[in-house]
Amino acid sequence: MDKQSEFFLVLHEWLDPAVETAKLWLLSPAAWSQFALLIVAFMAARLLTLRTQPLFMRLITPPEGKTGYMVTARLFASRFLPLLLPLFAWAFTALGEEITRSLFGSGAVIAFGKRIFLFLAARIFVREVLRDSFLRLLGRYVLIPVAALYALGILDEISLRLEETIIAFGNIRFSVMALIRGLIAGSLLFWLGAWSNRQSADYIKKQEELRPATRELAVKATEVMIFGASFLLLMSIMGIDLTAVAVLGGALGVGIGLGLQQIAANFVSGIILLLEGQTTVGDYVELDGGEKGTIVRMTARACILETFDGKWIVVPNDHFITSRVVNYSDQGSANRYEAEFSVSYDTDINKVPEIIEAAVAALPFVLTEPDGPDCELRGFGESSVDFAVEYWVNGIDDGKNRFGSPVLFAIWNALKDNGIEMPFPQRVVHIRNAGAEAAGA
Repeated sequence: MDKQSEFFLVLHEWLDPAVETAKLWLLSPAAWSQFALLIVAFMAARLLTLRTQPLFMRLITPPEGKTGYMVTARLFASRFLPLLLPLFAWAFTALGEEITRSLFGSGAVIAFGKRIFLFLAARIFVREVLRDSFLRLLGRYVLIPVAALYALGILDEISLRLEETIIAFGNIRFSVMALIRGLIAGSLLFWLGAWSNRQSADYIKKQEELRPATRELAVKATEVMIFGASFLLLMSIMGIDLTAVAVLGGALGVGIGLGLQQIAANFVSGIILLLEGQTTVGDYVELDGGEKGTIVRMTARACILETFDGKWIVVPNDHFITSRVVNYSDQGSANRYEAEFSVSYDTDINKVPEIIEAAVAALPFVLTEPDGPDCELRGFGESSVDFAVEYWVNGIDDGKNRFGSPVLFAIWNALKDNGIEMPFPQRVVHIRNAGAEAAGA
């Protein structure tokens, strides 16, 4: 009951002045004249908006089919046209307030109307101008309530109460107002940081004259700078001494040395990879552990490999520094492969190299530089004579059988066309004492 009584007492303290002010305005001829000025200001603003809005629309709307930064800027500016009415009304009301105060020495009613027009501008801004869902949410629950409190003339009093309300956590003390200010500023700063990071990343990735590794490094460096600056600015807004950040940095350094050294190693390894550029996005690599695939993404902690069957393998960056990595280079480099095959012992093996080299050379993807197909005798097996043909192609055979399968088909067809048999394993069985057993029978 005591808490309820205290609440009603505070509510009564706030409502009493408002009720007295309303009674005073209703009974005062000067207040009625100010109400009339407010109506005139609104009508003049509406008339001016109807006349000027089509003109502004024609000036701002870009021609059809045009693209570029200026077109984007003009389209963005056109979203603010709904604010013309409340802003014109606010301007006319401000002019009327100056005249009223100079003539009558009072302008409380018209000043209240001016604040109401600002509140309407805030509502239109949130509902019709803002398109981002996060900014619209922030506007609905922060900007509009603040504008409403300002319109009612109690924003300063509430702000003072919040400043005087202190929250303590041990030796750390801060006001509720500082906490609210920090939450709002932090939300805006990190939203702005994320947006600017996306824009800068898109711009950097479009610079095709830079190496992929350089682009990735520039993107990461820009991201660190943007969010680092946002964090320091937030600390300044909240009134936190930056020497505390230095102490936190020292503690973080100790933590890295004790428990986060693997994460730090991966981070430093990622920077080294981006700087050296020996492995970059688009390379087909094979690690000592057997992982192989195309690098599709390089992050601060790991590289992501995509295998030929669409699986993604996350490989920590330090594996590329501390272990052996086979880099098959990019898709435009020449690589050598070989295909093994066997022929029967009844074959004239002197003819095989010429037949196979001609068949493989006829394939459209097989190169003549740095060397043409080369068929070599590899050995004499139990049931066959073993050969292998080496050939050069542009790019890599990343497990999708882009080159190996057509080459094997060409070898098979060439051997069949020339009547050369590809043997299968054979065994000769000797039956001992067969004649004696037959005589005894």
